[in-house]
Amino acid sequence: MQNIGVLGAGAWGTALAAAAVEAGRNTLLWAREPEVVSAINETHVNTVYLPQVELSKNLKATQNLSDMAVCDAVLLVTPAQHLRSMAASLVPHLKKGVPLVICSKGIEVQTGQLMSQAIKEVTQEHPVGVLSGPTFAIEVARGLPCAITLATEDEKVGQELVNAIGLPTFRPYLSDDIIGAQIGGAIKNVLAIATGIAAGLETGENARAAVITRGLAEMMRFGAFFGARRETLMGLSGLGDLILTCSSTQSRNMSLGKAIGEGQTLADIMAERNSVAEGAHTVEIVYQIAERENLDMPITKAVYRILKEGKHARDIMNNLLARPFTDENS
Repeated sequence: MQNIGVLGAGAWGTALAAAAVEAGRNTLLWAREPEVVSAINETHVNTVYLPQVELSKNLKATQNLSDMAVCDAVLLVTPAQHLRSMAASLVPHLKKGVPLVICSKGIEVQTGQLMSQAIKEVTQEHPVGVLSGPTFAIEVARGLPCAITLATEDEKVGQELVNAIGLPTFRPYLSDDIIGAQIGGAIKNVLAIATGIAAGLETGENARAAVITRGLAEMMRFGAFFGARRETLMGLSGLGDLILTCSSTQSRNMSLGKAIGEGQTLADIMAERNSVAEGAHTVEIVYQIAERENLDMPITKAVYRILKEGKHARDIMNNLLARPFTDENS
């Protein structure tokens, strides 16, 4: 796996491409915007999505999916709700058997499917993996240390990917639970919005810890429905990612929640951003599944009512606090 492709040149895609170059791979980054391609190739900076980091001159960008034909593996880093269509457009240009590694976090709103399920409907000729964990793009791009889950169904493919992109400062830990690796990444975005709302309402650090911990219980319930393993959700791609995302406004989802808690509207916040807070989309389908399957997810329900029904954040927070007392393990 000497030739690595990265589909999607947002902050996270650019950071992953930078890591792959650092690992010594020939790395090709696909971007939708021609100005991003030009900036990376000519000035070695992603001026739109990651302007703070100077990129290696060895990183090449393209706007042509056909250029990905040389790739031995492709990291899929487009927004979750567009991942199916982008994979369908990419696959005809790839050699048979090239692994597709899902690096986006979310659940498909239209179908309720995980990203791996959506990809497998597009192609059966490419092994699918998931790369997920507690990472901020800017830190990965700068070469600061991190650990991350790499989940694949084929252990040999997983080990080849680890050898291809692993670094002392970018440490993939292998797993075969691709379901669990996706559930953690999707649900933590919703919980990060909840934590941000609590911060915007100035409820204090105790409340943040409570949201994280009780949110983890919701993640476990939702994961059990899909068949995720408990130990995966307690690992890097679950609890690890949840702690990071709920602890800093570097997180797009937490910062969105904080702005909501401070009184801004979702429409105004989204209009000002050029990056996607996936939790704002994911909460809708997670709420629908939880209601349909009778899963107890009060924090998720609260975020849904604030974002999708326009309820006032302070009122919903008061309703949460007024819930009956219950057993911690129920």
